[in-house]
Amino acid sequence: MPAAAATARVESAWAPSRSRSSAATSRICRRLRVFASSTLQCYDIRRITDSDSGTKNSVTAIRRERLMNRVGYGAMQLAGPEVWGFPDDPEAARRVLRLAVELGVTFFDTANAYGPRTVNQLIGQALGPIPEGVIVGNKVGAERGPDKSWIVDGRPETVRRQVHEALTDMGTDASELTYLRLVGDTPGAHQDVPLEESLGALVELRDQGLIRRIGLSGASPQMLARAQQMTPIVAVQNRFNLLDRSGVQVLADCETQGILFIPYFPLAAGRLSDHQELTGPAERLGATSAQIALAWLLRRSPSTVVIPGTSSTDHLRSNIAASEVAEQLTDTEVARLTGLVDESQAALGQPTPPAQSHR
Repeated sequence: MPAAAATARVESAWAPSRSRSSAATSRICRRLRVFASSTLQCYDIRRITDSDSGTKNSVTAIRRERLMNRVGYGAMQLAGPEVWGFPDDPEAARRVLRLAVELGVTFFDTANAYGPRTVNQLIGQALGPIPEGVIVGNKVGAERGPDKSWIVDGRPETVRRQVHEALTDMGTDASELTYLRLVGDTPGAHQDVPLEESLGALVELRDQGLIRRIGLSGASPQMLARAQQMTPIVAVQNRFNLLDRSGVQVLADCETQGILFIPYFPLAAGRLSDHQELTGPAERLGATSAQIALAWLLRRSPSTVVIPGTSSTDHLRSNIAASEVAEQLTDTEVARLTGLVDESQAALGQPTPPAQSHR
């Protein structure tokens, strides 16, 4: 889809908030500077605009606009080894979270299963009360076994319990965004629960005011379509990076339907550090390979918000700078990186084949 068309579609990405007093809209745009609020609808590859319009009474309407950076922060690495328990230095983890906000990060990704619960507790300790304008997207519907295994558990009672646990851990009254974890992109251990039952529990909690927006994590195109029949979905988090394009069809659906797409493992779990195709752009721009990989994701689609994770303040600063790097990538460089794999053959649950010209 042409970038301009996708940009227009994403204008409604946050509109589905079901609060009785407000609705939201978002835009992903391409201009280089933010001007007055009347022209705020355009802002390059760096940010989206989250605009809340609410009716104070039958006569007076209030409108609030805020900027969300398209480089967010994934908090999984703040847990202890194997994403279990607290880290050895919890205060260092809290410093990373506080620094992220100071540097302008406005989108955080987390999950009850990280720790479990310890990462959400660190977020609450470091950022509570959650600052105005910061969105924390929390995943529910996944548990950890006593052997530290990962188990998708979408039973309604699990979903409800985890939403309440997350609110307690982060010290907030309502979740700005809660994802339902599914098995559409990573088959494995899971409870056999119909999507409609799991998602129905989130819809109930949203209607009670405990959740403002609903997303999906690990969704297939078919799951996204079924979910959209029940409730608006504002964000999808699937596996997608320079080496793994298995989520490309879901990304295309997100572009068409105005849904934010948040790729997890944006740096392919560290496998991109020495990738030869990143070397040329990195040397030309004086950037790191990781920055080029993140910059490519930002340029790949205007629907994308990236969530690189780190426990290092230096890496945090480097990741955030990827938005500036993205502006400097040439169209030729972006096209070559996109062409490294054959997206037409990509499918969930299958390795993405390399493009013919690069075999």
